Amino acid sequence: MSESGRIAIVTGAGTGVGKAAALALAGAGWRIVLSGRRPGPLDETAAQIGGDRALVVPTDVTDPDSIANLFARTRAEFGRLDLLFNNAGIGAPPVPLEDLPLETWRQVVDTNLTALFLCTQHAFRIMRDQDPRGGRIINNGSISAHAPRPNSIAYTATKHAVTGLTKATSLDGRAYDIACGQIDIGNADTPMGGKMKAGVRQADGSLRPEAVMDPDHVGQAVLTMASLPLETNVQFMTIMATKMPFVGRG
Repeated sequence: MSESGRIAIVTGAGTGVGKAAALALAGAGWRIVLSGRRPGPLDETAAQIGGDRALVVPTDVTDPDSIANLFARTRAEFGRLDLLFNNAGIGAPPVPLEDLPLETWRQVVDTNLTALFLCTQHAFRIMRDQDPRGGRIINNGSISAHAPRPNSIAYTATKHAVTGLTKATSLDGRAYDIACGQIDIGNADTPMGGKMKAGVRQADGSLRPEAVMDPDHVGQAVLTMASLPLETNVQFMTIMATKMPFVGRG
């Protein structure tokens, strides 16, 4: 199938990595379903894409009915789904582990893990039954899927869990020609990651600024993964600011 005939859902598409990925995919000819909580940023992304290549579907990924509507709208509008970029996610305030409220923990788990599972279920059902069969799911992991930052237990735990979700999805998807991979991102200059420039707590307790990278590079990396034929899969990709303190001892 040509790039121009492919359909992608991008969650969290109004800003940051989601927006960068949506623009990269659209630039390669994909038609994009833009999902996110706030209609305004989604409309701005759609305007940048232009034409009829974007469908805006405001979605609360913590609401199962809202997720179901996203996939029903996609199927009704386009009749198929070739790519799901499970990108939406949140962090939590950097408080000591013993002070993290249970409600905050649940919010992070619902957004970063349960929502990805529900979106994956809906994508499976469409990709399994469509003709041509199959598709691809890309999960947004994180550098935190490898190593934690101080006071980040909710975010780190969910991103480690995303890796398990990715592996299980990749295995279970074989029967339906559904490929699943994960992109682990370090310090993209987005509303979330851009805060690193002002200084972030290190493992030794110090506060130091960190290097960041243009999120457009992440968008191009997602496009690279998405553009492969289904018999080929990037299982895990790490893309990061070269000088961020991840590899080595600070």
